[in-house]
Amino acid sequence: MFKKIANKGALALIGITTLTVTASAQSFRVQCPTTTITHPVAQNNNSEPAYTAPSYTGTSGYPTNPSPSVVNGAIKCQQVSGGDGYATMADGSQIYMFSFGPLSGLADIAAGKPGTEFPSTFNTLYAGAAPLAPGDPATTDGTTPDLTKFTFNGAVGLTPDTDAMGAGTCTGASCINGHVDPRPLMDIGVMNGNIPAPLMAIDEDDEFFLTLSNVGMIMRPDLFEQHTIHFHGYPNASAFYDGVPDASVAINIGGSFTYYYLAPDAGTYFWHCHITPPEHLQMGMVGQVYVRPRQNRVPTGSKLYAALQQQQLDLRTACNAATDILCTNVLPISGDNGSTGGYSNGVQTKMYAYNDGDGSTQYDVEYPLQIHGFDPNFHFVGMTFNPEGFADMKDKYFLLNGRSYPDTVTAGPMQTQTADGSSHFSQPLPSIINLTAGQKALLRISDLDVTEYQTLASLGIPMTVVGYNAKLLRDQQGNNLYYNTNSITLAGGESLDVILDSTGVPPGTYYLYTPNLDHLSNDAENFGGLMTEVHVN
Repeated sequence: MFKKIANKGALALIGITTLTVTASAQSFRVQCPTTTITHPVAQNNNSEPAYTAPSYTGTSGYPTNPSPSVVNGAIKCQQVSGGDGYATMADGSQIYMFSFGPLSGLADIAAGKPGTEFPSTFNTLYAGAAPLAPGDPATTDGTTPDLTKFTFNGAVGLTPDTDAMGAGTCTGASCINGHVDPRPLMDIGVMNGNIPAPLMAIDEDDEFFLTLSNVGMIMRPDLFEQHTIHFHGYPNASAFYDGVPDASVAINIGGSFTYYYLAPDAGTYFWHCHITPPEHLQMGMVGQVYVRPRQNRVPTGSKLYAALQQQQLDLRTACNAATDILCTNVLPISGDNGSTGGYSNGVQTKMYAYNDGDGSTQYDVEYPLQIHGFDPNFHFVGMTFNPEGFADMKDKYFLLNGRSYPDTVTAGPMQTQTADGSSHFSQPLPSIINLTAGQKALLRISDLDVTEYQTLASLGIPMTVVGYNAKLLRDQQGNNLYYNTNSITLAGGESLDVILDSTGVPPGTYYLYTPNLDHLSNDAENFGGLMTEVHVN
């Protein structure tokens, strides 16, 4: 036994006191506070409040006791593993990955949802009849997993702590202080890599606590690989949480670190490991994160433009185009548009891609689409202890949410049996887009391909591009720069927000595909690759 101090980084930043505690020799920890300085009332932090005014308008930090009536956002938490795993390509080949996997929100992620949870869910202890087993939830119900029977979304391994004096077992919420039982964490985390990595989604004004636990790469025991999480393009105020190891920290095998983010700007971002990025990105350590706008939370009957005017009082996101060339939330030219907000009796009824002020980014359903590519030769030598040929890296599998066509339209999570003998939901996200005639779909498209530019074309349904690299398409005077197109092109490290409008579109099956014909294949097998279907019903 020895003295161990829980990770202080995120908590110290927001003024939470940490204690020295007695713990066993493992170094896994997880953090999800129920209150912070900026969100001081615990019962208010498990739901998103309506947006009526900014929480704070000063320049020297938050007040000691901000009024709960104007505290916006909530607390969100997530835990992921850094390790390895396998995925199944559309030609049946299994491919080895360095990859991130879920260690919280297991049921939500398997159902294709973000694994980001409120504290009341994240801090729930597992109470199933049987212990968590390798591959859960894929192995919960034998060979035919039934996700209705697996509903656990809490942090894997979270366990109550004994009291500091060792006099017995403490009970109650005060015992949940970040201690982890390493057995279930390793059972779930090992060989459980996902492609793409677990999906994350937060709202503007949220505080996000993201724990990375490095469980090691079991198929490469010769490697003592560190991992980090880098939110690409995210306006993170602190380099300490940026995930670039030169300026922050890297997490060793057997250790955990909690990243802290405050969500200041809406948009579609993505995240990846920043340790030897060409290698770890090619091997699969990529995921998506998006931030929903405050405009989603405007009370019904309130003007969206008026909400944006309130937003200008918050100096973190205020935008004076005359003095700030980096404005991200310029007010539109005309604010008298009659659009009203999206909350009715506390229930969200309208959704927007950005704080547009005029309702022009409103949508009915949203789909994250992450473009990626795998070079099977690079992955093979990465698994077999051979030198990796970076100069010869060339993708042969072209992926949407970790799958090539026709797997892109296979409903539900895809299983792969890995070297531990268990099946894992290694590819949880399908890419099929379902619309009822007249609906609008927001496509959050990001690309973390290492070797290729990628193009997606839409036949029969025009695409309206409303955001680029997590910024609303407006100039510094507030002029609308949206454009209609039938194809978009992205390089690795770019994102686009695209709206498909099915108004007037005849019911049927349409295709979203790449016109780069050599990318319509699964390695040497033709008819596959970067393609999915849009169903208008």
